[in-house]
Amino acid sequence: MSLDTVVEDIREEAHARAEEIRAEGESRADEIESAAEADAEATLEEAEREVDREIDQLREQRLSSAKLEAKQKRLEARRDVLGEVREQVEEELASLDGDSREELTRDLLEAAGTEFDAGDDVNVYGREDDQELIESILEDYDGYEYAGEYDCLGGVVVESDQSRVRVNNTFDSVLEDVWEDNLQEISNRLFEQ
Repeated sequence: MSLDTVVEDIREEAHARAEEIRAEGESRADEIESAAEADAEATLEEAEREVDREIDQLREQRLSSAKLEAKQKRLEARRDVLGEVREQVEEELASLDGDSREELTRDLLEAAGTEFDAGDDVNVYGREDDQELIESILEDYDGYEYAGEYDCLGGVVVESDQSRVRVNNTFDSVLEDVWEDNLQEISNRLFEQ
């Protein structure tokens, strides 16, 4: 075997080995590239899912916020309407006159009178405009005396030092009790729920 043949065999073997290494390198590079592309695709898909979740969450938050704001505005409007109704009732109570006012005032005084013992000195307070009416009603009661004005829509506040009792039977207090007891029904009727 000649030296040239040996060199040629070594050269061919080196080329073959180099080709084999290059093929392995390309194969490995393809694997790495494929893995990187798969990772990139997975990362992109996860990022897209995350963006979609964030969009959905933001949409839900805004929708919830809008619903809450609308509900608050409805409640505020209802509160305003109920306030207006209450004011109208108060105005009607304040403007009652004649027999209706006298009958209601008598009934309220009679109801308050049950809290006091016979012989008690009883002071009766009422609306300034009702002084004459109250004084005329008190002519039917022994020991009862008009004691001055009380800021109210009508009715009476009755008290006695002997029994240490004070009864607020004003139109205002009766309205407050009726209003609180029937607020849900009033609201339902007004807003037909």
